[in-house]
Amino acid sequence: MAETPELRASDADREQAAELLRRAAGDGRLTVDELDDRLAEAFGARTRAELELLVADVVPSGDGMPVGAPAASLPVLPGEGATKWLISIMSGHDRRGHWRVGPKVINFNFWGGSEIDFNDAVLSAQQTEIRIISIMGGAEVYVPEGLDVQVSQFALMGGNDVRLGRGRPVPGGPTVHLRLFSLMGGSDVKRGRKLTRKERRALKEQCRAERRLDRGERGDRD
Repeated sequence: MAETPELRASDADREQAAELLRRAAGDGRLTVDELDDRLAEAFGARTRAELELLVADVVPSGDGMPVGAPAASLPVLPGEGATKWLISIMSGHDRRGHWRVGPKVINFNFWGGSEIDFNDAVLSAQQTEIRIISIMGGAEVYVPEGLDVQVSQFALMGGNDVRLGRGRPVPGGPTVHLRLFSLMGGSDVKRGRKLTRKERRALKEQCRAERRLDRGERGDRD
Protein backbone atom coordinates (compact mmCIF):
# COMPACT_ATOMS: atom_id res chain seq x y z
CA MET A 1 0.00 0.00 0.00
CA ALA A 2 1.37 3.43 -0.95
CA GLU A 3 2.51 5.69 1.89
CA THR A 4 0.39 8.73 2.71
CA PRO A 5 2.23 11.83 1.43
CA GLU A 6 3.28 14.45 3.96
CA LEU A 7 1.03 17.49 4.27
CA ARG A 8 2.33 20.41 2.23
CA ALA A 9 3.04 23.70 4.02
CA SER A 10 1.01 26.77 3.16
CA ASP A 11 2.29 30.35 3.02
CA ALA A 12 0.49 31.00 6.33
CA ASP A 13 2.29 27.99 7.89
CA ARG A 14 5.67 29.35 6.77
CA GLU A 15 4.95 32.83 8.10
CA GLN A 16 3.73 31.38 11.41
CA ALA A 17 6.89 29.31 11.82
CA ALA A 18 8.99 32.39 10.96
CA GLU A 19 7.18 34.38 13.65
CA LEU A 20 7.89 31.68 16.25
CA LEU A 21 11.57 31.75 15.26
CA ARG A 22 11.72 35.56 15.55
CA ARG A 23 10.19 35.37 19.03
CA ALA A 24 12.72 32.70 20.02
CA ALA A 25 15.57 34.95 18.88
CA GLY A 26 14.08 37.83 20.87
CA ASP A 27 14.09 35.58 23.95
CA GLY A 28 17.75 34.67 23.37
CA ARG A 29 17.13 31.07 22.27
CA LEU A 30 18.67 31.71 18.85
CA THR A 31 21.58 33.83 17.71
CA VAL A 32 21.18 36.24 14.81
CA ASP A 33 23.03 33.86 12.47
CA GLU A 34 20.91 30.92 13.61
CA LEU A 35 17.76 32.95 13.06
CA ASP A 36 18.81 33.90 9.51
CA ASP A 37 19.58 30.27 8.66
CA ARG A 38 16.31 28.97 10.07
CA LEU A 39 14.24 31.67 8.42
CA ALA A 40 15.75 30.73 5.08
CA GLU A 41 14.87 27.09 5.73
CA ALA A 42 11.36 28.01 6.87
CA PHE A 43 10.54 29.96 3.73
CA GLY A 44 12.01 27.15 1.64
CA ALA A 45 10.15 24.36 3.47
CA ARG A 46 7.74 22.24 1.46
CA THR A 47 5.99 20.31 4.24
CA ARG A 48 4.51 21.00 7.67
CA ALA A 49 6.85 18.39 9.15
CA GLU A 50 9.89 20.43 8.08
CA LEU A 51 8.47 23.54 9.78
CA GLU A 52 7.62 21.67 12.98
CA LEU A 53 11.19 20.38 13.14
CA LEU A 54 12.60 23.92 12.78
CA VAL A 55 10.68 25.23 15.82
CA ALA A 56 10.70 22.08 17.97
CA ASP A 57 13.74 23.03 20.09
CA VAL A 58 12.90 26.71 20.62
CA VAL A 59 9.20 26.64 21.56
CA PRO A 60 8.64 25.38 25.14
CA SER A 61 5.99 22.73 25.59
CA GLY A 62 2.60 24.36 26.02
CA ASP A 63 3.98 27.78 25.08
CA GLY A 64 3.19 29.65 21.89
CA MET A 65 1.25 28.31 18.93
CA PRO A 66 1.95 25.03 17.16
CA VAL A 67 2.51 25.42 13.44
CA GLY A 68 -0.80 25.40 11.64
CA ALA A 69 -2.87 26.52 14.63
CA PRO A 70 -5.10 29.62 14.29
CA ALA A 71 -3.13 32.82 14.78
CA ALA A 72 -3.87 35.09 17.70
CA SER A 73 -5.39 38.49 17.01
CA LEU A 74 -4.12 41.85 18.26
CA PRO A 75 -4.63 42.82 21.91
CA VAL A 76 -7.16 45.54 22.77
CA LEU A 77 -6.28 47.85 25.67
CA PRO A 78 -8.53 50.94 25.99
CA GLY A 79 -6.78 54.09 27.14
CA GLU A 80 -5.24 57.41 26.19
CA GLY A 81 -2.05 58.16 24.31
CA ALA A 82 -2.83 56.30 21.09
CA THR A 83 -1.70 57.39 17.63
CA LYS A 84 -4.30 59.36 15.66
CA TRP A 85 -2.31 60.91 12.78
CA LEU A 86 0.41 59.63 10.42
CA ILE A 87 1.45 62.29 7.91
CA SER A 88 3.98 62.11 5.07
CA ILE A 89 4.39 65.23 2.91
CA MET A 90 7.22 64.98 0.39
CA SER A 91 8.87 62.52 2.76
CA GLY A 92 8.46 59.06 4.28
CA HIS A 93 6.99 57.79 7.54
CA ASP A 94 7.43 54.33 9.10
CA ARG A 95 5.35 52.99 12.00
CA ARG A 96 6.33 49.57 13.22
CA GLY A 97 7.15 47.67 16.39
CA HIS A 98 5.14 48.22 19.57
CA TRP A 99 2.72 51.13 19.21
CA ARG A 100 -0.81 52.04 20.28
CA VAL A 101 -3.43 52.50 17.59
CA GLY A 102 -6.26 54.98 18.21
CA PRO A 103 -9.90 54.12 17.46
CA LYS A 104 -9.64 56.40 14.41
CA VAL A 105 -6.35 57.01 12.58
CA ILE A 106 -5.78 59.19 9.53
CA ASN A 107 -2.75 58.54 7.34
CA PHE A 108 -2.13 61.31 4.79
CA ASN A 109 0.48 60.90 2.05
CA PHE A 110 1.23 63.74 -0.39
CA TRP A 111 4.23 63.18 -2.64
CA GLY A 112 5.41 60.77 0.01
CA GLY A 113 4.77 57.36 1.49
CA SER A 114 4.17 55.50 4.72
CA GLU A 115 4.96 51.99 5.92
CA ILE A 116 2.49 50.90 8.61
CA ASP A 117 3.03 47.59 10.37
CA PHE A 118 0.29 46.38 12.72
CA ASN A 119 1.91 43.04 13.63
CA ASP A 120 3.17 44.23 17.04
CA ALA A 121 0.62 47.00 17.59
CA VAL A 122 -1.91 47.33 20.42
CA LEU A 123 -5.43 48.46 19.56
CA SER A 124 -7.37 50.77 21.85
CA ALA A 125 -10.84 49.76 20.62
CA GLN A 126 -12.64 46.67 19.41
CA GLN A 127 -13.55 48.53 16.20
CA THR A 128 -10.74 50.55 14.60
CA GLU A 129 -10.98 52.77 11.52
CA ILE A 130 -7.87 53.60 9.48
CA ARG A 131 -8.25 56.17 6.70
CA ILE A 132 -5.36 56.19 4.23
CA ILE A 133 -5.42 59.16 1.86
CA SER A 134 -2.71 59.12 -0.83
CA ILE A 135 -2.22 61.88 -3.40
CA MET A 136 0.72 61.18 -5.69
CA GLY A 137 1.98 58.91 -2.94
CA GLY A 138 1.04 55.71 -1.16
CA ALA A 139 1.31 53.42 1.82
CA GLU A 140 2.39 49.86 2.55
CA VAL A 141 0.24 48.24 5.24
CA TYR A 142 1.08 44.95 6.98
CA VAL A 143 -1.56 43.23 9.13
CA PRO A 144 -1.14 40.04 11.20
CA GLU A 145 -2.77 36.68 10.64
CA GLY A 146 -5.99 36.25 12.59
CA LEU A 147 -6.97 39.94 12.49
CA ASP A 148 -10.34 40.73 10.92
CA VAL A 149 -9.60 43.38 8.27
CA GLN A 150 -12.39 45.00 6.25
CA VAL A 151 -11.30 47.08 3.26
CA SER A 152 -13.14 49.69 1.21
CA GLN A 153 -11.25 51.54 -1.48
CA PHE A 154 -11.31 54.14 -4.24
CA ALA A 155 -8.57 54.90 -6.75
CA LEU A 156 -8.41 57.48 -9.56
CA MET A 157 -5.45 57.45 -11.96
CA GLY A 158 -3.80 55.03 -9.54
CA GLY A 159 -4.49 51.71 -7.85
CA ASN A 160 -4.52 49.75 -4.62
CA ASP A 161 -3.26 46.19 -4.14
CA VAL A 162 -5.02 44.28 -1.35
CA ARG A 163 -3.80 40.74 -0.59
CA LEU A 164 -5.32 39.39 2.60
CA GLY A 165 -5.55 35.71 1.67
CA ARG A 166 -8.27 33.31 2.75
CA GLY A 167 -7.39 32.97 6.43
CA ARG A 168 -10.29 33.20 8.88
CA PRO A 169 -10.22 35.84 11.64
CA VAL A 170 -10.14 34.84 15.28
CA PRO A 171 -13.76 34.57 16.54
CA GLY A 172 -14.67 37.48 18.80
CA GLY A 173 -11.49 39.37 17.93
CA PRO A 174 -11.19 43.06 17.01
CA THR A 175 -11.89 44.45 13.55
CA VAL A 176 -9.84 46.98 11.60
CA HIS A 177 -11.67 48.90 8.88
CA LEU A 178 -9.28 50.21 6.22
CA ARG A 179 -10.58 53.05 4.03
CA LEU A 180 -8.26 53.62 1.06
CA PHE A 181 -8.44 56.74 -1.12
CA SER A 182 -5.78 57.06 -3.83
CA LEU A 183 -5.38 59.84 -6.38
CA MET A 184 -2.48 59.32 -8.80
CA GLY A 185 -1.07 56.93 -6.22
CA GLY A 186 -1.86 53.72 -4.42
CA SER A 187 -1.56 51.59 -1.32
CA ASP A 188 -0.63 47.94 -0.71
CA VAL A 189 -2.23 45.85 2.04
CA LYS A 190 -0.66 42.48 2.93
CA ARG A 191 -0.82 39.78 5.59
CA GLY A 192 2.23 39.03 7.70
CA ARG A 193 5.44 40.93 8.18
CA LYS A 194 7.64 42.59 5.61
CA LEU A 195 10.19 40.02 4.49
CA THR A 196 13.90 40.68 4.84
CA ARG A 197 16.12 40.41 1.78
CA LYS A 198 17.26 36.95 2.87
CA GLU A 199 13.66 35.83 3.36
CA ARG A 200 12.68 37.16 -0.07
CA ARG A 201 15.59 35.29 -1.67
CA ALA A 202 14.62 32.09 0.12
CA LEU A 203 11.01 32.47 -0.99
CA LYS A 204 12.07 32.99 -4.60
CA GLU A 205 14.29 29.90 -4.45
CA GLN A 206 11.42 27.90 -2.99
CA CYS A 207 9.11 29.03 -5.82
CA ARG A 208 11.72 28.12 -8.43
CA ALA A 209 12.22 24.69 -6.84
CA GLU A 210 8.47 24.04 -6.87
CA ARG A 211 8.25 25.03 -10.55
CA ARG A 212 11.14 22.71 -11.42
CA LEU A 213 9.45 19.89 -9.48
CA ASP A 214 6.15 20.49 -11.27
CA ARG A 215 7.86 20.44 -14.66
CA GLY A 216 9.61 17.20 -13.71
CA GLU A 217 6.37 15.57 -12.60
CA ARG A 218 4.65 16.58 -15.84
CA GLY A 219 7.58 15.18 -17.80
CA ASP A 220 7.34 11.86 -15.95
CA ARG A 221 3.61 11.61 -16.75
CA ASP A 222 4.27 12.30 -20.43
